[in-house]
Order: sequence, then structure tokens, then C-alpha cells
Amino acid sequence: MNTASAPTPADTPRPMPGRPEKLRLGDVLVQQRLISQEQLQQTLELQRSTGKKVGRLLIETGVITEELLANGLARQLRIPFVNLKSFPFRAEVVKLLPEAAARRFKALVLEDRGDTVLVAMGDPLDLFAYDELARILKRAIAIAAVPESQLTPAFDRLYRRTEEIAGLTRALEKDMGEAVDFGELSASVGAEGAPVVRLLQSLFEDATQVGASDVHIEPMEGGLQIRVRVDGVLQVQTQADKRIGAALAQRLKLMAGLDISEKRLPQDGRFSVRVKEMTVDVRMSTMPTVYGESVVMRLLNQGAAMKRLDQIGMPAPMLKRFREIIHRTTGMVLVTGPTGSGKTTTLYAALAEVDANEHKVITVEDPVEYRLPGITQVQVNDKIELTFAKVLRACLRQDPDVILVGEMRDTETAEIGLRAAITGHMVLSTVHTRNAAGTPFRLLDMGIPPFMVATSLQAVIAQRLVRLNCTECAAPYTPATQEQGWLLSLIGEEAATAIAPKRGMGCSACNGTGFSGRQGVYELLEMDSELTQAAARGDPAAFMRVAGIRMKGHTMEHHALELVRMGRTTIAEAMRIGMDTDEFEE
Repeated sequence: MNTASAPTPADTPRPMPGRPEKLRLGDVLVQQRLISQEQLQQTLELQRSTGKKVGRLLIETGVITEELLANGLARQLRIPFVNLKSFPFRAEVVKLLPEAAARRFKALVLEDRGDTVLVAMGDPLDLFAYDELARILKRAIAIAAVPESQLTPAFDRLYRRTEEIAGLTRALEKDMGEAVDFGELSASVGAEGAPVVRLLQSLFEDATQVGASDVHIEPMEGGLQIRVRVDGVLQVQTQADKRIGAALAQRLKLMAGLDISEKRLPQDGRFSVRVKEMTVDVRMSTMPTVYGESVVMRLLNQGAAMKRLDQIGMPAPMLKRFREIIHRTTGMVLVTGPTGSGKTTTLYAALAEVDANEHKVITVEDPVEYRLPGITQVQVNDKIELTFAKVLRACLRQDPDVILVGEMRDTETAEIGLRAAITGHMVLSTVHTRNAAGTPFRLLDMGIPPFMVATSLQAVIAQRLVRLNCTECAAPYTPATQEQGWLLSLIGEEAATAIAPKRGMGCSACNGTGFSGRQGVYELLEMDSELTQAAARGDPAAFMRVAGIRMKGHTMEHHALELVRMGRTTIAEAMRIGMDTDEFEE
């Protein structure tokens, strides 16, 4: 059945509010011919042994989908069926029902009609939930049917803690008064009920709920601004009196074990917090500004499943070659890109391909971002002079087969890593360059002898992250003149006219941004004899000319263009990749 043609509140006569009839779900589905009588009997027998609801068992056993079940109920009860992914929610209407009640009764308020409200329910036949919702809302209720699996993501998306955070900031402002007594504040912030503690808890819960990678606490001339970074873009969370910035910074410093009396110098630290049964590692950086200390926190969810190489979006031919390279017994493979471009994800996905039972694998990181079973992981600590170079030297005495170095941060580390690659180890690491072809010369600029670069470096992968179109609201559009010009310059008029680009129009599923999630775009430069000779001679012009020939049509820009052709991202996103990297000469 095509659920796209199912009725919605906009095109269906509004149902009269009233308590639903007491119906048996199984009988309704049989009557609608969505299941057979035999399937119902089998499910009822299974229910007697498991105690689960009939609807849940029918879905778990694959007899029916949630969409078909909700559609069948909607027709039987003469109520609308609603797709929550594209429904235009209004925050003030949703908040008519408290979050605790919404989650408990699996319900969302969709429309406020004055005397009545339209409520989406995962189980429209739940009379107890209906009565409780009517009592809480103090209104007559009209019901809409929705697939139950759409409710939890909608709760997480709609019940954000923006108002709660704003309220807590106001409470903290009142507590602080006109003058800040840091001694009293230091003694009180540890109390469980202190507004600063509740504010930080709400900040972390909201950030993890929306999948934020960073939290920024920024004192400004006119107040304090708190922002979160979602899919690479900063969003304002709340604004408050700048006086509370000092309280937040002080509490966070205590959590990270930093010097709370030092406000003139930058400090770095880390700590872990428990958020909704998840452990989140927080990397924290403070920096003094003219209006107070700026705090930025990078959030790393330890419970997140690590991606495999075939899940990161690398093109199939490149993936095949990359796998062959990382299974070699010697050499160095570098992953390059700016901060936050997914380099660590790629390296860990590569490590997951290595059989840790047969190989000794050691990682040297700052910090250790993911814990891997069967692998020796070391975290550097500059405070005790446990540097990348010192740990890397020690690693070579531990009989490793594969070494992962978090970053080629200095000449000493790079030289030790390259020597390890020459002497029979596979070394994986990262470096900051604009593209793959410029990486060997970044090593030369660091003072590494050309022969070491030429003989050790096996391959370089460069990558960026592009935002993906929201699948719920993506639609074809006509490219702007600048976008059309970019397509023409890259692939010519004939190929450009064959592309039908899409972009997200903005909906409730993507918070009006038109984007949902990100994916890597990649380019791979594999060293061959001609490239090796050019690198050994230290001849940038010859190297770039040959690299341009090798990578023609296979750069990050072309990978991004392929995503445009598939409708997965916009031309503007692909153009951003092109502008961010140097182009090869023809």
C-alpha cells in the first residue's frame, strides 16, 4: 500500500473529538484485510507466551509494517494518518503536553483548535492513555494515527531544552546578584540543586540529543552566548547575562581538574559525563577574551558504534585500493584534512580491518577517542613530557606490526614515523594539508629528507565532510547562475544538463535547515615510481603535474559532484569543497 496517499490533517475532514471505540486491533486488521485470520491466531498464541502487545508482535515478526498498521487503524477509526517526519510542528503547540507525559503515553499534540486539540498517538486504541491525555490537556481530544517508531525521534527533536536552559540561566543570574563572590560560588556549585549544575546538565543533554559535536560558551560585550555545532554548523542555543559565564567556566574547570584561579592563560582539559545512560568524553579548551573566558567543548560519545570502512561513503574503487594498501606489511598511509573532517573516523575504520589477534597494533593519540578491544592504546601527556615522539620511540621496542599516530605534529614525530615505515611497520597517521597531492611536500617543509618521504609514503587520502540533503524534504530545484557555471567548468555543458540537482526545502525532520547528517568525500593519491622519483628529487612542479594526471576526475570535488548527481547533496556544498582545495593544472 502506498502510504504517500494516506490522509493527513490538511486534506481530511477534521474528526469530531470523542473517546475511541473499544476495538480489538487484531479484528480491525483482519477486517481491513491487512492480515489473515491464521496470522492473527499465530500472533495471539505468541502473545500468550511473551506478554507483548499484538501490534508489536505483528511488526516484529514481519507480518505487517508500522505504516500499514497505522493506516489501517486510521481508516477503521475514520481519523487522519500523519507522517511526523514532514509534519509542520509548532513548538508552542507541542509543549501543551509535557515531555514526560508525551513519552509515557506515546503522544504528540499536533494542532490547537481552541476547544479541542489534535493529538497523534502511537496506539489510538489505548483508552487509558486517551483518558489521561484528556485530563492533562483539559480539552476534548481528536486523535491522529502515526507509526510508533516515528515518535521517539520526534520527542528528541521537539522537546529540546532551550526554554529550560533559558530558565536556568535566569535563575543563575538571580543567584549571582550584582557582585560575584567566587569563594561562596566555589563552595556552592557542587550542591546538587545549584542552578549552575542543572544548567550544565541540561546543556549536555540537549547537545547529545541533537547530535552536537561541540558546545561553545562565549562571553560577548552584551551578554553570554551559548551555541552548539550540529552537522558542522553552529546554532545559537541561548543567550544570557555575561556574569554567569564566569560561574560556568569555573565549574567546568573543576570538572576538568584545571586551575580555577588562572584566568589569564589558555587551559586544556578533559572529563567524562553521564548523559542518559551514555558516557560522553569532553575535551575542553578555555581562552581568555576581553569579556571573560571563552570555553569550547568537543563531545565524544563513547557508546557510539565505530564505523567500518564500507560505511564511511568511500567510492567502491577507492575502497578496494585502500584496503589493499593498509594490508601491506610496511609503509606509511596518511589521512589529511582540516580539523573536524572525519580523519580519526577513517583511521579507526582502517584499524578495524586489521586482525588484532594476529597483529600487534599500537595507537598513540591525544586524546584516545575510541576504545578498541585487543589493541594497545597510549595517550600522550605533554605535562609530563610524554610526547608523540617519546611514545613512538617506545612503541618500536614493543614489536608492533601496525602503529597509528594521531597526528604528525612535528618534525621529530614525522621522522620517527617514516623510519618505522621503512623498517617493516605499517604506520597510519594524519597531517593537515589542503589536498592529497600537497602532502608529500608538507613533510619536506617539515625538514624530512626527500628519500625518506619517497621510500616510506605509500598513499595519501584527503577528505572533507559535506552536508546531506534531508530525505524528507529534498526536492528538485533550478541551480543559480554561479552553480551552473561551476558545473559547466567542471564537466562541460552536455554532462551538466543531464544533472537534476536536489536540495532540502526545510521541514520539521531537519529543523528547517534542509540538511540532515554528513558524509565524507575523498581522494586517494597512491605513490607510484614516477611520483616517487619526483618526490625524491624534491621537484614540486613535476610531482603536481603527474599527480594531476593520476587523479583527473577522481578528486574530492568530483566525488562531491557524484553526490549531487545522486541527489544526496546540493551544488553549493560541492562548490564549497572545490573552493576549499587547490585545483590541479590541466
